[in-house]
Amino acid sequence: MDIDTRYINQIQVIINMFTIKDGKLKVLLFRRDEEPFKGYWMLPSNLLMVNETLEECAKATMDEYIGIADVYLEQCYLYSEVDRLPSDRILASSFIALVDSKTLELKRQSRNFHSEWFPIDEIPKMVYDYSSIVENATQFLRKRMLNTSILKNLYPSDFTLPELQVLYEQVLGKNLDRRNFRKKFLHLELLEDTGDKTGGHNGRPAKLYRFKENMGDRTLF
Repeated sequence: MDIDTRYINQIQVIINMFTIKDGKLKVLLFRRDEEPFKGYWMLPSNLLMVNETLEECAKATMDEYIGIADVYLEQCYLYSEVDRLPSDRILASSFIALVDSKTLELKRQSRNFHSEWFPIDEIPKMVYDYSSIVENATQFLRKRMLNTSILKNLYPSDFTLPELQVLYEQVLGKNLDRRNFRKKFLHLELLEDTGDKTGGHNGRPAKLYRFKENMGDRTLF
């Protein structure tokens, strides 16, 4: 069967990789070291091959860029603007990926650009429409964070309630009352006390919690 070339489109799979690093929600970007857009930043991406699904391409991209494929992945947006790239007609399928910073180890690949984690409110100049893609992915994550089950992908191990509150304040973009946040979260019965506390180097030691194994999905705000 002959296929009309007017209906043939390439698809780019783009990964917005988020983690908690240095107490902040950050996204992983790669610097482009060749023209066009030399010195600008970009998200990990690959073109979809004819023999793979979007999810398979997303996992392969994660494995290629950081050496880890088994992470939380969720498709968030599809970009089909005709002029999103200057010379090619390529659609973009955007994913969010959540990576635990305590187990994350970046594997240096044979690439000619530098990688760096950026706070979501300090995004540098990016190629093409990538700034909008990061912004939309952050908004998508903001909505998903209203349900608690996604948190285990960012905090699978021990944490304090103040650390958890800082994460929510960054994602939601607003300050939260400390007492109300604590009361609300403990009331949901999603956490278990580890029996340990922080070292107390910056004040009174804080209790360390972890999420329960079968915590379910609850709406926090």
